[in-house]
Order: sequence, then structure tokens, then C-alpha cells
Amino acid sequence: MKKVGIIGGSGFIGSYNTKKFLGEGYAVKVSTTDLSKMEKYEHLLQLPNAQHLEIVQLDVEDKIALVQFLKDCSIVIHGGTPFQLDVKDPKAELFDPTIKGTENFLEAVQQTPGIEKVVIIASVAGYNTNFPLLPGNKTRDQQFNEDDEPFMSEESHPYGQAKFLANQAVKKYIGDHPKLDFEITTVSPVFVVGKAISTRQDSTSMGMQYLFKNKIAPNPFVQMLYENDTEFAMVDVADVAECIYKAATTKGLNGKNYLLSSETYRVSDIHLMLNNQAPKHKPEIFYSNNLAKKELGVVFNPAIIPLNQFSA
Repeated sequence: MKKVGIIGGSGFIGSYNTKKFLGEGYAVKVSTTDLSKMEKYEHLLQLPNAQHLEIVQLDVEDKIALVQFLKDCSIVIHGGTPFQLDVKDPKAELFDPTIKGTENFLEAVQQTPGIEKVVIIASVAGYNTNFPLLPGNKTRDQQFNEDDEPFMSEESHPYGQAKFLANQAVKKYIGDHPKLDFEITTVSPVFVVGKAISTRQDSTSMGMQYLFKNKIAPNPFVQMLYENDTEFAMVDVADVAECIYKAATTKGLNGKNYLLSSETYRVSDIHLMLNNQAPKHKPEIFYSNNLAKKELGVVFNPAIIPLNQFSA
């Protein structure tokens, strides 16, 4: 059996990745920050083919431990960087683990023989740090795609800036190492929606869906989203996992970075769909998914499907 290592494999997106690879006949090694906290990963033990699942404690800032984790993996999925909006110390909570963590990870991969493919789960923020707002170089009638010049603003949320800089670090690494023994492919999802496999309460994506469903504004940022009826580009978490699987198992994608997006709706319509009601407006398409559809062969679900599933 080929083995895939999934850093962050028990989180919202990561759990779907773990389920997908187990279902496709892979042995799967998942990292966790603390083995004693079974509530973080025990849901994975109930997945089909879980007899081929291994849970390993890992501090991603420990390079020696990281190399040991990667050993005997032919595919590695890196989705272990933090996704949080309430931040007290951006450097310690976001910039260091996201940017340095990505750089450390790539160095560890290079030291590990046998790895054929690396997939990095990035973010739409790597293309537009203003997300969910439009980038400063685009208007509503202009779709954004992978060929557009990325937009970065120092006024954007630290999470977006960290993801942008991490994406630049990956691009630099690929440029500096033109003859690697493995391929690096990146996926950049927009707002990921749907129902979690676990009952964990620490998912930012799940938390945002809960807020939108119940029209709760715990801070000025979310209140601003309601007041402006902000438009959000969304993608089904199951589709993200499918794209990651295709990116990991398709050769010839080194250096590619795929925007993963379905439809864009206003927050008011997201609220309605999360409550199993029809949206009042037609969907927009702000971020093109044409490249992912063409090269990964994925058909993206309309947003109403995962939003209805969230409430099921």
C-alpha cells in the first residue's frame, strides 16, 4: 500500500482528506499535536478502512520530528497551518507557524527520500488578501483566475497576509529548486463550507457557518459582513478533498496552484440556505474554477448543497 502523510488530517478539511485517501486504498498517517487529546482525532477511527490509519504526535516546528513523520510516505498533504480570525499576537499565532512552518516543511521533504508528491493546502488569500472583499485591482464584473496578478494589502487581516506570504515562499522554493525529485502542487480554496465529519468545535469554517445561520455577530468584523451584505465565494469541503486527491495522484502538476471555488452569494442568501430556504439572489462567479475543472477533472457542487448539509 502506498502511504500518504496528512499534516492537519483531523481538522475540517483534513478529515475529508483522510476519509478520501482511506477510501481509495491508501495507508494514511495523520499528525496530531497531542496524542492524549483523543477528542481531536477519535472520529477518524470510525472511518471505513481505519485499520490502515496511523495517528502520530507531531510538532511541525520540530524539524527532526517532521522528517520522522514524513519517512515512508510517498504523498504528503500539508494542511496544518492555523486558520483563525481572533488574533492577539499575529507573529506568534499566524506569521511564524504559517510562513516558517511551510519553509521548514519543504526543507524536511527535501531531506526525505521516496516522496513523490506534495500538496499544499493554501488559501484564496494567496491570491487576494482582502477576501471576502474583491481585490483592489478588480471590479465586480471581472472574474479572478490563476493568471491574474495576486493582490496583497498590509491593511488586510493578518491571516490573509500570512497565507499570501507563505504562498510566495512556496513559489520561491520551487523556483530555487528546478530539479526536485518530487512535485509540489498547491490548492487555494475560497470559503470552505459543509458539514464536519467530527463534532469538534474549533473549526473556523464551521464557526462562521454557525454565525451566518443564526445571524450572530461576535465582533465588528462579522457585524460589517452583515451590514454590507458581503458576497462570499464558497466551495464544498467534499469538493476540496476531491481536488486534493486528484492533485496528489496526477503527475505533471509541479508548480501549479489551483483556485477552488464554486458560487458566490451574499451573506443574507447564505443565511437562508443554511436554514434550508431558497436564496433571493442568483449566484455570481467571482473566482474562476475553470483550471481545476479542466486539469483535475472535478465538477463543483452548487453552494446550496453543502450549506443544506451543514444544517442536516
